Amino acid sequence: MSTRAGHDRQPADRLPVARICVDVPLPHLDRPFDYLVPAELDDGVQPGTRVRVRFAGQLVAGWVLDRVAASGHDGKLAFLDKLVSPERVLSAEIAALARTVADRYAGHLADVLRLAVPPRHARVEQEPGEPEPGPAAVPPAAAPPDAVSTAADGWAAYPSGPAFLRAVADGRPARAVWAPLPGEDWPARYAEAIAATVGAGRGAVAVLPDGRDVDRLDAALRRVLGAGRHVVLTAALGPARRYRAFLAARRGLVKVVVGTRAAMFAPVADLGLVAIWDDGDDVHAEPRAPYPHAREVLLTRAQLGGVAALLGGFARSGEAQQLVETGWAREIIAARATVRRHAPRVTPAGDDAQLARDAGAATARLPSLAFATARTALQAGMPVLVQVPRRGYLPAVSCADCRTPARCQHCAGPLALPAATATAQCRWCGRPAAGYACPHCHGRRLRAAVTGARRTAEELGRAFPGTTVRTSGRDEVLTSVPAEPAVVVATPGAEPVAVGGYGAVLLLDTWALLTRADLRAAEEALRRWLSAAALARPAADGGQVVVVADGGLAPVQALLRWDPGWFAARELADRRELGFPPAARMASVTGPAEAVAELLAALRMPDSAELLGPVPAAEGQERMLIRVRRSQAAELARQLRVAAGTRTARRAGQPVRIQIDPLDLL
Repeated sequence: MSTRAGHDRQPADRLPVARICVDVPLPHLDRPFDYLVPAELDDGVQPGTRVRVRFAGQLVAGWVLDRVAASGHDGKLAFLDKLVSPERVLSAEIAALARTVADRYAGHLADVLRLAVPPRHARVEQEPGEPEPGPAAVPPAAAPPDAVSTAADGWAAYPSGPAFLRAVADGRPARAVWAPLPGEDWPARYAEAIAATVGAGRGAVAVLPDGRDVDRLDAALRRVLGAGRHVVLTAALGPARRYRAFLAARRGLVKVVVGTRAAMFAPVADLGLVAIWDDGDDVHAEPRAPYPHAREVLLTRAQLGGVAALLGGFARSGEAQQLVETGWAREIIAARATVRRHAPRVTPAGDDAQLARDAGAATARLPSLAFATARTALQAGMPVLVQVPRRGYLPAVSCADCRTPARCQHCAGPLALPAATATAQCRWCGRPAAGYACPHCHGRRLRAAVTGARRTAEELGRAFPGTTVRTSGRDEVLTSVPAEPAVVVATPGAEPVAVGGYGAVLLLDTWALLTRADLRAAEEALRRWLSAAALARPAADGGQVVVVADGGLAPVQALLRWDPGWFAARELADRRELGFPPAARMASVTGPAEAVAELLAALRMPDSAELLGPVPAAEGQERMLIRVRRSQAAELARQLRVAAGTRTARRAGQPVRIQIDPLDLL
């Protein structure tokens, strides 16, 4: 609805000034701007609605943050131009959260609101106010009165688990870091915690890494709460379905929202619990400015709102361990005897005992121990899971004569072989490499440098003739497999659940995870191994895990003992000694060298700040790291915002990307 043209516009009689966040991505304009509300739009322009205003001669979008009686601006105020919709999509709680997140990540409010509020879908706004029905919908049922006691039965294996549920049901801000048992039905436990929250009349938000995890929790919630009591909110839903789910939460039609990181800002009223699963997964990090992490957003919501928080995962991140060690959260773990009863038998194929039996185990991709373990499980009628870090056929090849990595003669990108009978091609530019000749020895034959999932499946098909071999990866992700003899080759994160559990889990090419140039390489390797190993049966039922790695390595030791807390404490201690996150705070400044130098010249760094770098980044860019104590993190973020605003106010032409605590420090 637009305002009337001409000179007859009159401001609203009551609270005529609207404070608006304009959608202009310039740091020096990161503040509310005051506009007059025309009298004819008085009823519709309310805090949380979308409007359009004239700003610097252009018509731009904005969100109404507040209505006030007078403005502190001395000049003449302009009238806002248009009310996009009377729907109040932005709640006061989410507006305050967005401001805090923007400050935490040295960003600006408009960028965060763009992440928090999905694009408008006009047709959806006109629909009846009901959540979208799901499969096998049944009339919503009230939570049973004994929901807490029933849920506590599922958490009985953890000494402090029932107490956490009682605290959630009582509305207390209990915060927990949960280490589930191997083979645990974690969606059921999450659903029980959410049911306890709903039973107390409060809402919950749960964020999960991917669509498969969302589907599992969605199904668990339907069993516990009944259909129509929650909505799923992911970016993959599409504009209409996503906006419909968002409105269901904003209008108070549902109290529970589950989804991927798109749900971290879900506007659930009377929030009582925030939960995240597998917070160490890098997909929880938002790739758009200001690059917030879902874990940090949810923890901020818990802190601002005084609500309960639950972080769960088979592995434990350094950030979760920091919460435990500082006392912000309590850990929920099972007794060691219970863990041993549920865990599969884990055997390394690279320790001295195995090398004494099989000298080739140090170099073999599938040592005799792994082969024998898989064969035993298949003969017993159980499925076998093989985890391979790389997808594709041969994702990297080298010269067969001198072992020099094969690279494209056009762009110097790595060559890969997409299939057994295909021609090698560049992974960067896609050009075929027909007629390849090694620049060092002029050899023309290629050999595998890295073996992918499809080639592994081909090799295992020959090793176990007559056995069904399935693959699960980017092209096709399997959800589950039946309890029958079969080999499932999967990349990390794509492992399907086996009915009854896998008889054997083989973790191959572990060097590809452990040797990555990444501060979190060992943590990430253990996270992926534990996620796969947790799908195996208990050792008493024949479940075995073979990890092709040296048993003396710390992450392998943590896997053998099934003790992610021990490894997380060790990692955190090392990072504390070296001054790396989460023990310290880091800011990354990336851009052309001149632009980075200009921003640093305008930056007033805290006393404890250290500059690390520069190091080359993308082509024509460099990267500087700024390290400060945790106590000075807020000041560093504030000063970075000021310095970025100084540059944009001067109309600096070259952009600089600012990230707080980026995952990729190396």
